[in-house]
Formats: sequence, structure tokens, C-alpha cells
Amino acid sequence: MTRIFDITMKDLVQILRDRKTFMFLLLMPVAFTLFFAWAFGGMYKAPADNRLPVGFLDQDGSPLSQDLRSMLASSSLIRLDENAKRSPADLDQLVTDGKLAAAVIVPAGYGEAARAGTPLQLNVIADPSQTPSATIQSDVLTAAGRLMSAVRSAQIAAGMSNDPAAFDSALNDALAAWQDPPIQMAVSSGAAPAQDPNAMSAAHASPGMMLQFAIAGLITAATVIVNERKTRSLQRLLTTATSRVQILLGHYLAIFLLIFTQFVILIAFAQLLLKVDYMRVPLATLLVAVAAAACISALGLLIGVFAKSEEQTVVLVMIPMFVLSGLGGAWMPLEYTGAAFQSIGHVSPVAWAMDGFKNIIARGLGFSSILLPVAALAGYALLFLVLAVWRFQRVSE
Repeated sequence: MTRIFDITMKDLVQILRDRKTFMFLLLMPVAFTLFFAWAFGGMYKAPADNRLPVGFLDQDGSPLSQDLRSMLASSSLIRLDENAKRSPADLDQLVTDGKLAAAVIVPAGYGEAARAGTPLQLNVIADPSQTPSATIQSDVLTAAGRLMSAVRSAQIAAGMSNDPAAFDSALNDALAAWQDPPIQMAVSSGAAPAQDPNAMSAAHASPGMMLQFAIAGLITAATVIVNERKTRSLQRLLTTATSRVQILLGHYLAIFLLIFTQFVILIAFAQLLLKVDYMRVPLATLLVAVAAAACISALGLLIGVFAKSEEQTVVLVMIPMFVLSGLGGAWMPLEYTGAAFQSIGHVSPVAWAMDGFKNIIARGLGFSSILLPVAALAGYALLFLVLAVWRFQRVSE
């Protein structure tokens, strides 16, 4: 073990001396994460309010007319468009011009008449030839009916207590009951809970750029292995008691520690500054980070033993970086592509790593959702290691 750690420490010292290490592993991921988060922000904008615009004019100004306004404002079908300076004629013209789908006018004396049990009729201005008019009138009548039901309930409660002041309290309770009924029906699609749009854009950019530049950072790590052969340090090392397995494990551990440390720093950066919720399931995030680091480290080891020069190292790193990142959805979410491209994309280990991270930070899934991505990453890591061992035996003979 001592020989393995000695090789690891030697590699880390050489890697950290190279300025490109910090550029690829920290500076560029942060810069590109911020850029892509801003670029993706337009794709995750909050949905527009598609409710029908309905003008509202309160000529009564009573507490009950304000209660009616609150009930209409909370409607999922209509959106109140209020302007106290508008007259009934103004509202009529706006509806005629198509700028409003309808208008509701609460007549003076509405509140007093409602408390007396004989509510005045609301004036609903709508074009009967337009399809939404019936929907709007139905929604207004529903709100008015609920208000009157609450008034009657409050009158009964106040009459039973022989306390006129109890009416207001009972009315508030009845109105609150309409807003929060004891029995509710909800339809769940299994989607992740709603998140802030900026956090959603960063939730893709953060893991995507972190993975891409982890691969880019393999240039310096693989170059160390190449130079070891060029300077014949490897041949001299093999004349000692150090075995080939120990040499490979030492190189591999150095690359793994470097990439895993990068992941920890960038995850902390995204968690604290970009509000990407990596810590929603901490153990799952840790397991995906370890599996992704193990996979990318094995790829770096493979490149290091295959490359014959520093120039070839750059080519062998940059091609996988662009191909694996592009196919794996590091730049553009695979959800926005067709089923065929998604299947092809999962040939790339980057796609599995993206799935693992995004299942936690964007899709709201639990620990079990990362088991398949972690298994896939482990499989790729094993494949790369086997190829690296096979190649290393040949170049070290």
C-alpha cells in the first residue's frame, strides 16, 4: 500500500503544479455553469398566467363585496383586471374590443342586501357569441353562490349564539372553509415539486459542466503517465519491487482523488450560491459523485496508457469530452430530444451520471432512483480499467 500511496502523491504533486489543472477543473466549470444556467433560464421560465382576463368594478365597497372579489381572484379560470377609474361604459367597450373576456360589476348596496338574504344581481358584461362567456358567468355565479352560502351559515351561527358580533367571525370561518375544504381531490403525475426557475436552469448546467470539465481535466493527469514512459521512469520503476498493479492503482487513485475533490468543491458551490439542492438526498449525491469520479478516472487511466505523446493525449481527451458530453446531455437536456436520441445518448456514461444527479436535484426522486445510473457508471469504470490493464501490460513489456 505504501508504494501505491507514494505513486499517488507523486502524481498529485506533478498534476497540481500545472496551471491547466485549476483552469479545467475549477475555473472553467464555474464560468460555464453560470453561462449555461443563464442560457437555460429561458427554458425554465415560470408558466404564464393563461386565465381569462375579466374586468372588475366594485360600486359597493362593502366587506362582502370585497369577499366576493377575493373569491374571484383565487379562481383558476379567470384573472381579475381591476382599475378603479374605469366606468361601466369603459368596461363594456373593453369587452367589445376583445381586450377583456368579460367584466363583473358589483352594484351599490350588494353587501347590505346579501346580509338581508336578498342579494342584488351582479352585472356581468360578456359577449354571448364568444365561447368563454358561459364559462366566466358560471364561475362568477359559483363564487356568488358560495358567498351567500357562507352568509347563511354565519347568520345561523350568530342566531344560535344570540351574539350579533359572532356573524363576522362565523363568516370568516365559512369563507375559509371554501378555500380549504376538509375533503380534496388531487391528481399526481409523479413529477418533481415546483422549483425556482433559476435553480432549475442551474440544476442542469451544474452537473453537465462539472462532468464535461472533469473529462477535460484528464489532460494533465494522462500526461503524467505518458511522460513517465517517455522519460523511462516507468522502466526504472519496474526494476524495483513495485508491481504493475501497484503502479496502475497509484495512478488511478491520484486521478480519482483529483476528480472527486473537484466534484465536492463544485457541488458545494452550486448548493450554496446557485441553490441547486444536491443535499436533498446527501447519500445519493455522494454515491453518484463517487461512481462518476471512478468512471472518469478509469477513462483517464486508459487514455494515459494509450497515448504516446502529449499532443496525442490532448486529442484523446478532447474527442471523448465533446462526444460523451454532447451525446450524454451535458449541453442540452436529453428530455428535449426524441426517444431514439435518448437511447443513443445513454451509450455515453455522462448520460448516466446526469440521470443520477438530476434524479435528485431536479426530478425530486429518492435514493432508489440513482441505483441504475450508479451501476451503469460502475460497469463503464470496470470496462475502462480492464482495457487499461490490458494495454499497460503491452506497453510495459
